[in-house]
Amino acid sequence: MIDFTCPQCQSAFSVPDHLGGRRARCRKCGTPITIPAAPANHNNAVQDVLVEHEPRGPRLSPRQRRLRADADQMRQAFGNFPVIKIRSTNGEPPDSYIVEYFVKGLERIPGRKGPIERHYHLAEIRLISEYPRLGPQCKMLTPCFHPNIEPATICVGDHWTAGERLVDLVVRIGELITYQAYNIKSPLDGEAAMWADLHMKDLPIDDRNLRPPELD
Repeated sequence: MIDFTCPQCQSAFSVPDHLGGRRARCRKCGTPITIPAAPANHNNAVQDVLVEHEPRGPRLSPRQRRLRADADQMRQAFGNFPVIKIRSTNGEPPDSYIVEYFVKGLERIPGRKGPIERHYHLAEIRLISEYPRLGPQCKMLTPCFHPNIEPATICVGDHWTAGERLVDLVVRIGELITYQAYNIKSPLDGEAAMWADLHMKDLPIDDRNLRPPELD
Protein backbone atom coordinates (compact mmCIF):
# COMPACT_ATOMS: atom_id res chain seq x y z
CA MET A 1 0.00 0.00 0.00
CA ILE A 2 1.03 3.60 -0.65
CA ASP A 3 0.74 5.90 2.39
CA PHE A 4 0.56 9.69 1.90
CA THR A 5 -1.35 12.77 3.08
CA CYS A 6 -3.42 15.47 1.37
CA PRO A 7 -1.27 18.61 1.02
CA GLN A 8 -4.27 20.81 1.81
CA CYS A 9 -6.11 19.23 4.77
CA GLN A 10 -3.42 16.72 5.87
CA SER A 11 -5.85 13.79 5.76
CA ALA A 12 -4.08 10.43 5.65
CA PHE A 13 -4.50 8.10 2.65
CA SER A 14 -3.72 4.47 2.00
CA VAL A 15 -4.16 3.13 -1.54
CA PRO A 16 -2.93 0.08 -3.49
CA ASP A 17 0.54 0.22 -5.03
CA HIS A 18 -0.75 0.03 -8.61
CA LEU A 19 -2.32 3.52 -8.23
CA GLY A 20 1.09 5.21 -7.86
CA GLY A 21 1.42 8.20 -10.19
CA ARG A 22 -2.32 8.47 -10.83
CA ARG A 23 -4.34 11.66 -10.40
CA ALA A 24 -7.00 11.59 -7.67
CA ARG A 25 -9.03 13.99 -5.55
CA CYS A 26 -9.29 14.18 -1.74
CA ARG A 27 -12.78 13.20 -0.63
CA LYS A 28 -12.57 15.53 2.37
CA CYS A 29 -11.51 18.84 0.80
CA GLY A 30 -11.60 18.09 -2.94
CA THR A 31 -7.93 19.03 -3.54
CA PRO A 32 -6.40 17.38 -6.66
CA ILE A 33 -3.61 15.00 -5.67
CA THR A 34 -0.93 13.09 -7.56
CA ILE A 35 -0.50 9.76 -5.77
CA PRO A 36 3.23 9.16 -5.09
CA ALA A 37 4.98 6.05 -6.36
CA ALA A 38 5.04 3.08 -3.99
CA PRO A 39 8.05 3.20 -1.62
CA ALA A 40 10.31 0.21 -1.13
CA ASN A 41 9.26 -0.17 2.52
CA HIS A 42 6.34 1.33 4.39
CA ASN A 43 5.49 0.31 7.95
CA ASN A 44 3.48 3.28 9.19
CA ALA A 45 -0.12 2.64 10.07
CA VAL A 46 -2.50 5.10 8.42
CA GLN A 47 -6.17 5.78 8.38
CA ASP A 48 -7.87 3.96 5.52
CA VAL A 49 -9.42 6.75 3.46
CA LEU A 50 -10.94 6.29 0.04
CA VAL A 51 -9.97 8.63 -2.80
CA GLU A 52 -12.02 9.33 -5.86
CA HIS A 53 -10.34 9.41 -9.26
CA GLU A 54 -10.63 12.79 -10.97
CA PRO A 55 -13.31 12.59 -13.66
CA ARG A 56 -12.22 13.24 -17.19
CA GLY A 57 -14.73 15.04 -19.37
CA PRO A 58 -14.61 15.27 -23.16
CA ARG A 59 -11.88 17.48 -24.51
CA LEU A 60 -13.01 20.74 -26.09
CA SER A 61 -11.93 21.59 -29.61
CA PRO A 62 -9.94 24.80 -30.14
CA ARG A 63 -13.06 26.38 -31.66
CA GLN A 64 -15.22 25.46 -28.63
CA ARG A 65 -12.62 26.89 -26.26
CA ARG A 66 -12.57 30.10 -28.30
CA LEU A 67 -16.39 30.32 -28.29
CA ARG A 68 -16.45 29.95 -24.50
CA ALA A 69 -13.79 32.62 -24.06
CA ASP A 70 -15.72 34.93 -26.40
CA ALA A 71 -18.95 34.38 -24.47
CA ASP A 72 -17.26 35.20 -21.15
CA GLN A 73 -15.72 38.39 -22.55
CA MET A 74 -19.00 39.46 -24.14
CA ARG A 75 -20.88 39.08 -20.84
CA GLN A 76 -18.22 40.99 -18.91
CA ALA A 77 -17.99 43.82 -21.45
CA PHE A 78 -21.65 44.40 -22.32
CA GLY A 79 -23.59 42.96 -19.39
CA ASN A 80 -24.03 46.38 -17.77
CA PHE A 81 -23.07 48.72 -20.60
CA PRO A 82 -25.95 51.07 -21.56
CA VAL A 83 -24.78 51.84 -25.11
CA ILE A 84 -24.27 48.29 -26.42
CA LYS A 85 -26.17 45.23 -25.18
CA ILE A 86 -26.41 41.56 -26.10
CA ARG A 87 -30.06 41.00 -26.98
CA SER A 88 -29.89 37.24 -27.62
CA THR A 89 -27.52 34.37 -28.39
CA ASN A 90 -27.80 31.00 -30.05
CA GLY A 91 -25.91 27.85 -29.08
CA GLU A 92 -23.96 26.73 -26.02
CA PRO A 93 -21.37 28.08 -26.18
CA PRO A 94 -22.94 30.74 -28.44
CA ASP A 95 -22.01 30.83 -32.11
CA SER A 96 -24.32 33.72 -33.02
CA TYR A 97 -25.30 36.97 -31.33
CA ILE A 98 -27.95 39.66 -31.82
CA VAL A 99 -26.47 42.94 -30.57
CA GLU A 100 -28.35 46.15 -29.72
CA TYR A 101 -26.80 49.58 -30.27
CA PHE A 102 -28.36 52.59 -28.53
CA VAL A 103 -26.46 55.14 -30.63
CA LYS A 104 -27.16 57.74 -33.29
CA GLY A 105 -26.77 56.58 -36.85
CA LEU A 106 -28.50 57.21 -40.17
CA GLU A 107 -31.11 55.51 -42.29
CA ARG A 108 -32.41 56.07 -45.79
CA ILE A 109 -36.09 56.95 -46.27
CA PRO A 110 -37.49 56.22 -49.75
CA GLY A 111 -38.57 59.39 -51.54
CA ARG A 112 -36.75 61.65 -49.10
CA LYS A 113 -33.63 63.57 -50.05
CA GLY A 114 -30.83 62.67 -47.69
CA PRO A 115 -30.83 60.32 -44.68
CA ILE A 116 -32.42 60.86 -41.28
CA GLU A 117 -31.16 60.00 -37.80
CA ARG A 118 -31.92 56.64 -36.23
CA HIS A 119 -31.25 55.94 -32.54
CA TYR A 120 -31.66 52.17 -32.23
CA HIS A 121 -29.89 49.50 -34.24
CA LEU A 122 -29.68 45.71 -34.33
CA ALA A 123 -26.79 43.70 -35.76
CA GLU A 124 -26.36 39.95 -36.18
CA ILE A 125 -22.95 38.34 -35.74
CA ARG A 126 -22.52 34.70 -36.83
CA LEU A 127 -19.40 32.76 -35.93
CA ILE A 128 -19.12 30.40 -38.89
CA SER A 129 -17.68 26.88 -38.68
CA GLU A 130 -14.26 28.14 -39.86
CA TYR A 131 -14.16 30.75 -37.06
CA PRO A 132 -11.76 31.97 -35.72
CA ARG A 133 -9.57 31.15 -38.72
CA LEU A 134 -12.08 33.14 -40.81
CA GLY A 135 -13.88 36.22 -39.56
CA PRO A 136 -17.51 36.36 -38.41
CA GLN A 137 -20.36 37.07 -40.80
CA CYS A 138 -22.02 40.35 -39.79
CA LYS A 139 -25.15 42.08 -41.03
CA MET A 140 -27.56 44.78 -39.89
CA LEU A 141 -31.11 43.78 -38.99
CA THR A 142 -32.30 47.41 -38.98
CA PRO A 143 -31.82 50.04 -41.73
CA CYS A 144 -28.43 51.71 -41.79
CA PHE A 145 -27.14 54.32 -44.24
CA HIS A 146 -23.36 53.89 -44.32
CA PRO A 147 -20.67 53.51 -47.01
CA ASN A 148 -19.48 50.16 -45.63
CA ILE A 149 -22.84 48.60 -44.78
CA GLU A 150 -25.40 46.99 -47.07
CA PRO A 151 -28.40 44.83 -46.09
CA ALA A 152 -26.50 41.55 -46.51
CA THR A 153 -23.20 42.40 -44.89
CA ILE A 154 -21.13 44.78 -42.77
CA CYS A 155 -17.59 45.40 -43.98
CA VAL A 156 -15.75 45.30 -40.65
CA GLY A 157 -12.29 45.39 -42.19
CA ASP A 158 -10.25 43.99 -45.04
CA HIS A 159 -8.18 41.65 -42.89
CA TRP A 160 -9.15 39.34 -40.04
CA THR A 161 -6.72 37.47 -37.79
CA ALA A 162 -7.63 34.62 -35.44
CA GLY A 163 -6.21 36.61 -32.53
CA GLU A 164 -8.77 39.42 -32.85
CA ARG A 165 -11.36 39.58 -30.06
CA LEU A 166 -15.08 39.37 -30.71
CA VAL A 167 -15.74 42.17 -28.19
CA ASP A 168 -13.56 44.52 -30.25
CA LEU A 169 -15.48 43.62 -33.39
CA VAL A 170 -18.76 44.48 -31.64
CA VAL A 171 -17.38 47.91 -30.73
CA ARG A 172 -16.11 48.40 -34.29
CA ILE A 173 -19.60 47.85 -35.69
CA GLY A 174 -20.88 50.57 -33.36
CA GLU A 175 -18.15 52.90 -34.59
CA LEU A 176 -19.30 52.26 -38.16
CA ILE A 177 -22.95 52.95 -37.34
CA THR A 178 -22.04 56.29 -35.74
CA TYR A 179 -19.60 57.28 -38.51
CA GLN A 180 -16.69 57.25 -36.11
CA ALA A 181 -15.25 54.93 -38.76
CA TYR A 182 -15.95 54.79 -42.50
CA ASN A 183 -14.15 54.16 -45.77
CA ILE A 184 -15.35 55.93 -48.91
CA LYS A 185 -12.63 54.55 -51.19
CA SER A 186 -14.10 51.04 -51.55
CA PRO A 187 -17.74 51.41 -50.46
CA LEU A 188 -20.56 48.89 -50.39
CA ASP A 189 -23.07 51.76 -50.68
CA GLY A 190 -22.00 54.35 -53.26
CA GLU A 191 -24.74 56.81 -52.36
CA ALA A 192 -23.74 56.77 -48.68
CA ALA A 193 -20.09 57.24 -49.68
CA MET A 194 -20.95 60.33 -51.72
CA TRP A 195 -23.03 61.70 -48.84
CA ALA A 196 -20.20 61.12 -46.34
CA ASP A 197 -17.71 62.80 -48.65
CA LEU A 198 -19.91 65.90 -48.80
CA HIS A 199 -20.67 66.01 -45.06
CA MET A 200 -17.33 65.20 -43.42
CA LYS A 201 -17.59 68.30 -41.24
CA ASP A 202 -20.78 66.88 -39.69
CA LEU A 203 -19.24 63.52 -38.81
CA PRO A 204 -19.29 61.53 -36.63
CA ILE A 205 -23.04 61.41 -36.05
CA ASP A 206 -22.40 60.26 -32.46
CA ASP A 207 -18.98 60.86 -30.90
CA ARG A 208 -19.45 58.99 -27.61
CA ASN A 209 -16.86 56.44 -26.52
CA LEU A 210 -18.34 53.05 -27.39
CA ARG A 211 -15.76 50.97 -25.53
CA PRO A 212 -16.93 49.58 -22.19
CA PRO A 213 -14.59 50.36 -19.25
CA GLU A 214 -13.68 46.64 -19.07
CA LEU A 215 -11.96 46.91 -22.47
CA ASP A 216 -9.80 49.97 -21.65
